[in-house]
Amino acid sequence: MKPNTILAAFLLMSGSAQVWAAPAPVSEAANSNQTLEERVSQLESMMRTRNLLQAELQQQLNLLQEEVSQVRGVTEEQSYKLEKVLQRQRELYQEIENRVSQAYDQSQSTAAAVTPDVTPEQAFSSNLSENEAYDRTVNMIMKDKRYDAAIPEFQSFLQQYPNSVYVPNAHYWLGQLFLIKSDDGKAKSHFATVVDNFPESNKRPEAMLKLGTILHKKGQAAEAKTLLNKLIKEYPSTTPAKLATERLAKM
Repeated sequence: MKPNTILAAFLLMSGSAQVWAAPAPVSEAANSNQTLEERVSQLESMMRTRNLLQAELQQQLNLLQEEVSQVRGVTEEQSYKLEKVLQRQRELYQEIENRVSQAYDQSQSTAAAVTPDVTPEQAFSSNLSENEAYDRTVNMIMKDKRYDAAIPEFQSFLQQYPNSVYVPNAHYWLGQLFLIKSDDGKAKSHFATVVDNFPESNKRPEAMLKLGTILHKKGQAAEAKTLLNKLIKEYPSTTPAKLATERLAKM
């Protein structure tokens, strides 16, 4: 390429290259002591510098994009794992509810048959976290079907973690377990604790239904109807409310 042609090409491109390099002073670019070849050489050097800078910036941009992609991948993976844990926990609680309710509804003899005579496990170790301790107790019902052994474990959990978010759940399951043992007095106490002290618990509707059933069984029909009607009013679209409606129709 001829020197004049290179000079003309550079001058056409210089307008879009201002963000990469400041233009040389006019006095320097127009130095009358420089030959045309020297000026062209200087301009070519400037162009090479600009290209190197562009390549370096592009490389840094690529690295940043790769780091962002890695962080996004880790975040999505952790979110997926958390959602799977929460989903499994919801399924676990629902299955426990079904199994315990079935054991109670069948008959007292059936309940005794599915409750093996086992020695309660030792108290929770102090190094167990709140979630680990609760899951361990739940697994005694879910996996081992050790209903008798689960009672002292839930009681120990309440003593060790009195401020746990699982406290209303623990009271609810104790109520269910005492129903299986036909101990309506203790079952009533635990269900009443959920109803009276934990208005935000998702176990409250079920506890109201069970408590109403116990009250009716004990001949306290008026109190039972009041509680079941309250359940229907406060939780109108829930399964416990539908069951309460059916039971009220039979009273």
